[in-house]
Amino acid sequence: MKASAGIGAQRTKWILLEFDDFAVSENLTDPHITSDFVAKWRTTRKADSDRTLYAKYSVWHQLTTFMNRRGCPCYIPQLPKTPKAGFTPYIFTESQMAAIFAACDACRLYDVRMGTALFSMPALLRMLYGTGSRISEALSLVNEDVQLDQGYIHLRKTKNGTERIVPVSESLRNVLSEYVSYRDRMPIVGISAHEHPFFVKADGTVFNANAVYQFFRKMLNVCGIPFKGNHHGPRVHDLRHTYAIHSLAQMDRNGVDLYTGLPILSACLGHHSLAATEQYVRLTYAMYPEMERRCSPINAFVYPKLCKAYDDSDRLCQTT
Repeated sequence: MKASAGIGAQRTKWILLEFDDFAVSENLTDPHITSDFVAKWRTTRKADSDRTLYAKYSVWHQLTTFMNRRGCPCYIPQLPKTPKAGFTPYIFTESQMAAIFAACDACRLYDVRMGTALFSMPALLRMLYGTGSRISEALSLVNEDVQLDQGYIHLRKTKNGTERIVPVSESLRNVLSEYVSYRDRMPIVGISAHEHPFFVKADGTVFNANAVYQFFRKMLNVCGIPFKGNHHGPRVHDLRHTYAIHSLAQMDRNGVDLYTGLPILSACLGHHSLAATEQYVRLTYAMYPEMERRCSPINAFVYPKLCKAYDDSDRLCQTT
């Protein structure tokens, strides 16, 4: 049903595979989900975070609801309390981004490897930063999706299944145009065809996100940017967060009221609601405190005040 609606739901597939593996290990032969079965599965998920558990219970809820509608009585588990977002993304400074791009341009291949993706990396990282695209969205692009003459990129395979168009700046257009001109010189049949992947390896084939992750780690090391690891970044996905913060800051410098700019940024990021975009306002305010003096009274309320919560958790709290 999700696939027919144009939703990739890749994570849902992996979670369903986990459920299936557990059912096989329990020798489940009766196609009915009971509360005891779900409870027993829960005891095996000791290492899962609250957010991961919430996502898996959501899939349980969808699966059992679907089974009930199909005439297969099942226990429908209740969703746990929605966990609070406790992750703070790493926001690169403008000087760090310049250093990363310079390091990309300075990379050289010292042996003949036609399977390398080094050729595409400088343009790819600039596109991720310049459009706020997710890595999966960028790697799924084909030539006809990138309309440089008209100044936009059509993202078709997105996380939430909703296609969107993102604008391309003049500087990014120049970078992508240069990349295309050199890429099309490669003696590969169909390299410039409409349906051919846009970002390719030296042999004209596609590459996966892991190649980007490994290359990005090398660039962080070259630039002296510490890598914390254990999901604390800096990650390739943080380029998307950095795009959002730098875009808001640029809007402010250009005199654009953030009350007006938020919906624009939300549309570019592909968010379904402004609530998903508002998190960037606080981060922008923290990085650019001078924005408070330029903030108009009509949208001053979007900047939450930060106070220190003197408790055991030693976390920041928000007051308005």
